[in-house]
Amino acid sequence: MMQIPGIGAFVRCLLPVHLTGGFTVTFGVWLAVDPADLQRAARTWFAPDYHDLVLDGWLANDLPVWGLVGTPAHASVRDPDQTPYVDGSSDTALSRVLSDEWEHDRLLSALP
Repeated sequence: MMQIPGIGAFVRCLLPVHLTGGFTVTFGVWLAVDPADLQRAARTWFAPDYHDLVLDGWLANDLPVWGLVGTPAHASVRDPDQTPYVDGSSDTALSRVLSDEWEHDRLLSALP
């Protein structure tokens, strides 16, 4: 988590992408959130109610192949030992990234 004066508040999240062949690649992304949500996340991160944390914000970085910086995203905790997962969006393109299966070689060849 971080807050940069004049820039914004951000929470690190995981964003899984399903690939052909039964594989998954999981990207670490920054979710831009309201500063009040950042404070709420900080209060609950190591608390028993962390598993109930949900965040709404916007992707603060691009994804390989799709871009999508600034896209609305929803994140929730799947496992209390991990950071929240981006698991939904009101944006059609990001919803497809999360739900569809993508060509394994095409995506991996776009990674550094």
